[in-house]
Amino acid sequence: MATVAFKEWAVICRALADGRQSLILRKGGIAEAGGEFHPEHHRFLLLPTHFHEQHRTGIKPELLPLLDVAEVDRPPAGTLRFTHFAEVTAVRKLTDLAQALALDPAHGWAEDTVRQRFHYRTPGLFVLTVRVFALPAPVEVPDRNEYAGCKTWVDLVDDVPTDGATPVMSDAAFADYARVVDAVLSAEKSSSS
Repeated sequence: MATVAFKEWAVICRALADGRQSLILRKGGIAEAGGEFHPEHHRFLLLPTHFHEQHRTGIKPELLPLLDVAEVDRPPAGTLRFTHFAEVTAVRKLTDLAQALALDPAHGWAEDTVRQRFHYRTPGLFVLTVRVFALPAPVEVPDRNEYAGCKTWVDLVDDVPTDGATPVMSDAAFADYARVVDAVLSAEKSSSS
């Protein structure tokens, strides 16, 4: 069972669900303590958000078809639909923009989005490497007022069953992806030292 959800752009949730990426870049919502994200949970449902127009301009052009799919799959008003959950395998806080930019091939954000998010308030970004799992069937729960707002974490009233979920990437593919991310960050860290 899962009782915590993580708000993320719908198009990025779709990229995670399709195995196109296994990284989440996070700065933090304005409703979070100090305006900074904290990796409070290491297992969470993906909660797609649909309300930012910047999703279209903030992503790479190759993800635009996924944005259209995410909009078609959007649940009716007053309903949240969960199809995937993630388990965090690594958390890093990047304080060097070059490191964040070096991750470009591993995620769907446009370079301008990375730069803007990195420099917002205090320079830095969190990078979460996540293993994503598909639920056996979509689960819909009622949306509630307490879930609203610019915050990352949502404590759900309803438990969402996760038994029978399957990884979207094979063990080998995920291990390769995580190795590449580690290598990029290690190489960039040593070159900036």
